[in-house]
Amino acid sequence: MEFIYEKIFVPNKRSFITRQLKMDPDSDKIHSHKNFELNFITSGSGRRIVGNHISSYTKGDLVLLGPNISHCWEILEVEKDIEPECIVTHFYENIISSDFFNIPELEPVVKLLKDAKNGISFKGQKAEKVGLLLQKMASLSGLELYIELLKVFKHLLLIEERKYLTLPSSLPNAYEKDKDQVNKIYEYVFQNIQEGIKLKEAAGLVYMEPSSFCRYFKKKTNKTFMDYVKSVRIGIAAKLLAETDKQITQICYESGYNNLANFNHYFKVIMKKTPSEYRKDFR
Repeated sequence: MEFIYEKIFVPNKRSFITRQLKMDPDSDKIHSHKNFELNFITSGSGRRIVGNHISSYTKGDLVLLGPNISHCWEILEVEKDIEPECIVTHFYENIISSDFFNIPELEPVVKLLKDAKNGISFKGQKAEKVGLLLQKMASLSGLELYIELLKVFKHLLLIEERKYLTLPSSLPNAYEKDKDQVNKIYEYVFQNIQEGIKLKEAAGLVYMEPSSFCRYFKKKTNKTFMDYVKSVRIGIAAKLLAETDKQITQICYESGYNNLANFNHYFKVIMKKTPSEYRKDFR
């Protein structure tokens, strides 16, 4: 799986842009960009990766992302005669510091955008209402478009059924200047999670010895390298438990573990449930 850093073009004299886009079935690139992103799936389904969180998505999926979060909406299957599409709104990363947003009435919106640093998934009928507004926005411009954007924020704030996608610990400021280095490591983990992660190979990506690399990764992400690998493996396992009928032993191996006892232990530590208990929630 490839990682790229995108540059999103927002036209001059505009603070955001809303577009309806066809999703490329052949694209599986994990990417990030400096903009905020609000993404609504109008058709299609597949696997969604946001930071270290892996889950499925279907029509009606609504996610708000802060700047520089690595993400990917991967299309696993294309249904006959159904073309996967989404509506995406990109905002300048400094929109929350603009004069217009610096008013008391918009303080809840600013807080919501700041919370989006971890990625937020919205669910339920109120999320569907936001989807309808976004579809309308795709054909508007000027003041009418901005008015609809404020309506979108209003309805997002009313949605109680929401989930933060990445782990809640915030990254230190030092991460920003080293994000390209850290993203290389993230990409390596996603590419090799099933075949096996080698500490020396990961360290080599940033031209370090393993001991120095471990200190570097912890400093930049507030997480040890092995804890990050475990969280990705458990994320894959949780997806397979929820969406397939595969045996737990098989899921253990497909998520990168070669010992069932270790798999069960780490799954319960991270998910607070055994794999069997977790699966029952989806049956």
